[in-house]
Formats: sequence, structure tokens, C-alpha cells
Amino acid sequence: MRRLFTAVAAVLMVVGLAPAASAAPDITTALARIPGLTVVKEDPAPAGFRFFELTFTQPADHRHPGAGTFQQRFTLLHRDFAAPTVAFTSGYNVSTAPNRSEPTQIVDGNQLSMEYRYFTPSRPQPENWAKQLTIWQAAADEHRAVQAFKAIYPGKWLATGGSKGGMTATYFRRFFPGDVDATIPYVAPNDVIDPVDVYNRFLSRVGNDPGCRDALKAIQRDALKRRAELGVIAAADAAKRGLTFSIVGSADKSLEISVIDSYFAFWQYQKQADCATVPAAGAPAADVYAWYEKVESLNTYSDQDLEPFIPYYYQAAAQLGSPEAYDGYLRDLLRYPGADQPKTFVPASVKIPRFDYPAMPDIDFWVKSHGTRLLFVYGSNDPWGAEPFELGFGSRDSYRYYVPGGNHGSKIAQLPAADAAAATATVRRWAGLPAASSLTARSAPAGFPDFDADLTLAARPPL
Repeated sequence: MRRLFTAVAAVLMVVGLAPAASAAPDITTALARIPGLTVVKEDPAPAGFRFFELTFTQPADHRHPGAGTFQQRFTLLHRDFAAPTVAFTSGYNVSTAPNRSEPTQIVDGNQLSMEYRYFTPSRPQPENWAKQLTIWQAAADEHRAVQAFKAIYPGKWLATGGSKGGMTATYFRRFFPGDVDATIPYVAPNDVIDPVDVYNRFLSRVGNDPGCRDALKAIQRDALKRRAELGVIAAADAAKRGLTFSIVGSADKSLEISVIDSYFAFWQYQKQADCATVPAAGAPAADVYAWYEKVESLNTYSDQDLEPFIPYYYQAAAQLGSPEAYDGYLRDLLRYPGADQPKTFVPASVKIPRFDYPAMPDIDFWVKSHGTRLLFVYGSNDPWGAEPFELGFGSRDSYRYYVPGGNHGSKIAQLPAADAAAATATVRRWAGLPAASSLTARSAPAGFPDFDADLTLAARPPL
């Protein structure tokens, strides 16, 4: 359980698209024709693109359309009406800065990015978490959006996302398999049966350096033995930032859970080469605290840091499942054993229903029996890949790749050359395009961040 969020909205400015050879309609005119769509504003974009912040009217409950509506926040990066279009979601908030996911770069297409329901401001009122915040309701949001935008983008469609966004893209395809031509999920966990975990076994063997694993465990034990000393530094930081801890119960509890999570978080976001940065037990408290700030802040579970991600923790506790805590070697130092689980991070005012045990096996079975044109990308050192999606007897034209030593930011471009070329060619084939002659040919136009900016923002998502 770790953290993400959005980039800051750009200053309003209208950027024109270079005249096309044919008399294509202006994108603003085309958007105005989509029922329920509102153009909030147009933001600056790199040359050759136009970027819009949008809202789209969605039913609060797709099973009961008369139960009210809400405004779901989207962004649109428009290049060309004839280009392929990528439906992207992070599974969290939508970024309001123009960027392109890796599939969008591979196909040089348009990108429709969607905020996941219940991540503010895309939240129905009045709230009904149990009925409205489910994987099917979110898939139905994406279905309505894709169908609406096909009126202006009639070409090939791909769906993608990373981590929870990769899960979301897979669930969307399971419930609405004909909406897009292919799906490219990145680093997507597949917790099929929540009580049966393999995460701890993975964590006990991750990487190829036992010394690194030992060093991480040693600094965790050292931190818990020195929690009073580190707690003073954490409290000063919390006071400076105005942090409170009513959801988890106390700053000390937040510190303990953060220490437990740091081992998982290290392998999630760092590389094995970063083992050299792990402080030795007994290092100055300021140095130890600074290392935790890089890997897993000891104030991670403040109310202010949790608030944006409560919908994720709710879903993890209700449908998605979550890893068991990797803390057996810390048990003698724990004051709050068993607290490191999703329901701890959900306010008492939000009632969590009985866990939906059939939900994930249903998705898993569909991928194995009916999944078509799916391409999964994982990192071999990423703990979230301990339970990956598996292709099965009924999977067709589908693939799974691993980045050697890769973490939770693994991408096609990081694969071994032969795999990267094959995966890139597959994505382009699905988009109706010829294979690219070189991976280096898809460097981003001036003004764009690096690949998958939505997946690598400085503030981290829980997964």
C-alpha cells in the first residue's frame, strides 16, 4: 500500500492545429456534438496537438440510470481524426497536463484520459459507495465514453493503463470486449483469491542479492527500535505540514505501518542498484529519516496523504484484494500487528461491504478463456507482479513480457531489444499500422514528458 497524483493544470491558452490536407472539422466543433460532453478549457500543448480538459455526464449507477448523474473528468490529447485513439486511465485521478502513454506514442495517436469514479471531483452525490464504486460501474463509465468518442474517432481503439489503471483496462475489456481493438495493461496485479497470497514468498526472494534484502530488513528493525527518536523528526515534519492521523489512529501507527511497507515500496519503485543507499543500522536518525522520505515516508498514512486515495483502499477491501503484510521478521517490535491492511486506511464513516470473492476469479477466467489481443508488461523485481495475469487455453493473439530487473515503472521500451521490437510491432499491428523500423524512432515531440508520465509522477499511488 503506497501512494500517486496529478500534475498541476496548465495556464489557459488556445493552441491551433496545423491545417489538414482534407477539410476535417475543427476539433472544438466535433466535441460540441458529443451529448453530455463539456469542454472546460483548452490548455497549451506541443506543436501538432491540442489538449482539452473535459467533463462527461455519467449515470451515478449504470444499472439504475434514473438514480442521478455526475460529471466525470476527462482530458483529450487530439492529433488527428484519422489516427488511432488510446483510452487511458491511471485508475486514480486524471492528469491535467498533456502527456502520452507509451501505446499512444507507439501509434502516434490521440489519447482520451479518464478519471476513475469517486476520485474527486468525479464523485456522485449523494454517495453510495457499495452500489456505485465497483469494477463493473467503472467499466461502464469507460464503455459510454469510448462509444461517445467513436463518433469523432472512427479508427482503431486501444485501451491501456498502468498498475490499477492496467487492472481497470483489463476489467473494461472483460465486460465490454468489443469496445476496443486491443488492450495493453502495464504492471497490473491479479489477486485472484485474496486470502491466498504469494507476495511474501516473492518478497523473500526478490532480486539477486541476499545482502540487499538483509540490509532492508535491518534498517526496518533499527527504525522500529528507534521509533521514539524518528518519531520526533516525523512529528516536526507533520506539524510543519499540518498533518493529522485520525483515520489510522495515531502518528505512531502511521510510522509503524510505513516501516513495514518500506521493504515492498523499495522494490516497487527503486532498482537493485539503489541497495547501496540503504543506511546501516545505527546511522544518524536524520540520515535514516531522509532515506525513508525517499522510499516510504514515515508520515505516509496521514489523513491528508490518505484522503485522495480512499476510493482505492475501499476497492481493495471490497473487491480488488491486497497483499498480506510482509512483517513476520518484525513481529516482536510491532505495537499494531494486523493493522497493515486496506480497511485501516478507510474512514469509519465509509462502510465497507462484505468482500466480493467471485469478482477477481471471474476476470482471471475471462483472460484465460476469452482474452484476445492483450499485451501485459511486468517488471521482474516488482512485487505487484507477484500475482500477474496469466494467459490460458482460450487466450488468442495475446502476450506477456517481463523487463529484467524492472520495477513498477516497467515499459515496452525497457524490454530486451527483441522483445521490445516484437511488442511494438504487435501494438502497431493492432492499431492497423505497419511495424516501426526502430524503437528510437518514437522519441517524444518537444514539450512532452518522457514515456508514461501518468505512471511516474513524483507522488506515488498505493499501487
